[in-house]
Amino acid sequence: MNKLVSFWAFVGRHKYAITLAVFFLYVAFLDQNSLMRRWGYSLEEGRLRDEIAKYRQEYEENTERLNELMVDSGAIERIAREKYFMKKPDEDIYVFEEDITE
Repeated sequence: MNKLVSFWAFVGRHKYAITLAVFFLYVAFLDQNSLMRRWGYSLEEGRLRDEIAKYRQEYEENTERLNELMVDSGAIERIAREKYFMKKPDEDIYVFEEDITE
């Protein structure tokens, strides 16, 4: 019984600190909008923004390539030769391993 009385005396003296600690633990870990989830969402948002920037640059490169193909008739032939290793019937093509980019 003596331990119970001393426990309640401790709680009575430190009730505000205990309440703040419980509130902080609840907000940090147990709440639906906890600090841990918000931190995870922040990391995911950064990753998605990087991915958006990558796709935006890829889109701009492809748009530039498309405009080049629409304007220059020789560009189609050049791309077919460089990227797909196509050739004319009377040509021989030599491909070196160091020239191939994958």
